[in-house]
Amino acid sequence: MDQALKDRKITITLPDGSAHAHAAGVTPAEIAADIGPGLAKAALAARVNGDLWDIKRAIEADAEVALITARDEADALELIRHDAAHVMAQAVQELYPGTQVTIGPTIEDGFYYDFARDEPFTLDDLPAIEERMREIVGRDEAIMREVWDRDEAIAYFKSIGEHYKAEIIADLPADEPITIYRQGDWLDLCRGPHLPSTGKLPTAFKLMKVAGAYWRGDAKNAMLTRIYGTAWRDRKELKAYLHRLEEAEKRAHRRLGRAMGLLHLQEEAAGQVFWHPKGWTVYRAVQDYMRRRQEEGEYREIRTPQLMDRRFWEQSGHWDKYRENMFISQVDQEDKVLALKPMNCPCHVQVFNQGLKSYRDLPLRLAEFGSCHRYEPSGALHGLMRVRGFVQDDGHIFCTEDQITGETERFCALLQSIYADFGFADIQIKFSTRPEVRVGSDESWDQAEAALEAAIKHVGLPYQVDPGEGAFYGPKIDFVLTDAIGRSWQCGTFQADFNLPERLDASYVGEDGEKHRPVMLHRAIVGSFERFLGVLIEHYAGRLPLWLAPTQVVVATITSDGDAYARKVMDDLAAAGVRAAIDLRNEKINYKVREHSHALVPVMFVIGRREAEEDTVSIRRLGAEAQSSAAVADAIRAVAAEAQPPDLARAQG
Repeated sequence: MDQALKDRKITITLPDGSAHAHAAGVTPAEIAADIGPGLAKAALAARVNGDLWDIKRAIEADAEVALITARDEADALELIRHDAAHVMAQAVQELYPGTQVTIGPTIEDGFYYDFARDEPFTLDDLPAIEERMREIVGRDEAIMREVWDRDEAIAYFKSIGEHYKAEIIADLPADEPITIYRQGDWLDLCRGPHLPSTGKLPTAFKLMKVAGAYWRGDAKNAMLTRIYGTAWRDRKELKAYLHRLEEAEKRAHRRLGRAMGLLHLQEEAAGQVFWHPKGWTVYRAVQDYMRRRQEEGEYREIRTPQLMDRRFWEQSGHWDKYRENMFISQVDQEDKVLALKPMNCPCHVQVFNQGLKSYRDLPLRLAEFGSCHRYEPSGALHGLMRVRGFVQDDGHIFCTEDQITGETERFCALLQSIYADFGFADIQIKFSTRPEVRVGSDESWDQAEAALEAAIKHVGLPYQVDPGEGAFYGPKIDFVLTDAIGRSWQCGTFQADFNLPERLDASYVGEDGEKHRPVMLHRAIVGSFERFLGVLIEHYAGRLPLWLAPTQVVVATITSDGDAYARKVMDDLAAAGVRAAIDLRNEKINYKVREHSHALVPVMFVIGRREAEEDTVSIRRLGAEAQSSAAVADAIRAVAAEAQPPDLARAQG
């Protein structure tokens, strides 16, 4: 270290607020060592003024420093997965010389790296790569950060045949430093940070799959091979993750949707759902429930057009933001460009704008089961979870700024009650602030963010801030569900918009007799019905609560002697409002039980000669080993009560 730098003192402030004088150029590793040998051994990296920082990288000015250990889950996993990607790339190039490495980011639950090779990798290659990765970890090679001259870096990577890396460097902003990370004799372009050595990387990693990927996501470019992996802090976490994957496979909604006869998808209508009678029954049960809850919440249901003139979307701001995701229709007989709506909100403003509105009319709550269409790339489509045509439980509240807190509180109470009825108790809340690309002035955003955050604080629910993830027209609160196997699903949203009413000239007459702009609160609870049904199917592994099950009871006969009685039981179930089916086939009862269990029918009434003579039914519950017997009237009464939607059951006391 330069003597002048060593003589200059800087102040390091630790998370507990204590301030310590150090020589300029001190590293987080040295700070950890000053605190104690245990921390020096455990420290993996640091946060310096909020930025992740290599443990050996010099700090040359006053800074707030937080040391990162394996206990800091989010930061530790980011480092581990980043290093695992590099170690995988090193293993690939050691085993397969001539392979070019391109990019290798971390992703949710893991990492990937894209490779350029004449012969694409296959699943058969993964065990050898994984074994070499373990060898590299065992070498405990130091990982060092170096800053290179841009031209020298480009020349170097070209000289070793790494043309993709050279292209990446050439495209980086002129003022961005070119940082290279070296581990042993291997090196890679990377912003970092990284663990101090390969030996610090836990061996709790596994390579999962291979896929094709175009260079820079452009189909005009070369096809690369992408290798995906997962990495965790220890073997216990890895084992738990692999178990979750097994559970997720068992719960996959596309497989269960076929087994239960709910729906299908086909290439001729990519990203759109063919609902079969049973699937549409579930869909309607959810929608009918939501309609009742919204009416209870004093929303007025409306319906708005699918196609709107391009000029309308330009005025709202959606054309600039969503044009590439909008389906366009041009009518030859008219000089007009129409667009299928990607969302409902501008249409709701048009409803509000009809007729003069007074402050006495506010808040005005409008709701629509609005059908929307958005173009999603074919590679992004995923069953019900990512579609091109969907319906939202969309709603918009037009109110004054003073009413935001009350409406937020009211909405959160409704949302929590609805999620509880669907069986979701664990809800995380994220408050998302202004994105980089947005409409409106900074002043309007300041106003909207302050108002919405004050409202959520008043409600008293814990939340985390998600900077830059707001909608393009306003900040938002997102509600994230946790399903039965620990996966997160963002469904509900509540957004404060001071911009769209201005752009679409919405106004009301205030108490002062003057015109004012309303605040527009965008809200959804289940979000996309298609996606929410996919979440429900996977959450319950297809074993939906009785009130949502497409067929709630199957009446199945043992012999034909019970057919007439079975038909009567079936009629009585229907009269009690139970969705029932009858199985009079000339098949053995065990065959019928297996078949209906495979279709995940929750209740079977089994009927033979004895049941017909005694006016009883034998009751088999899905997943239960034993069966019970009851008088038919009692059995129907009990199942009808259980099949009631939660809101109707509450209303009946």
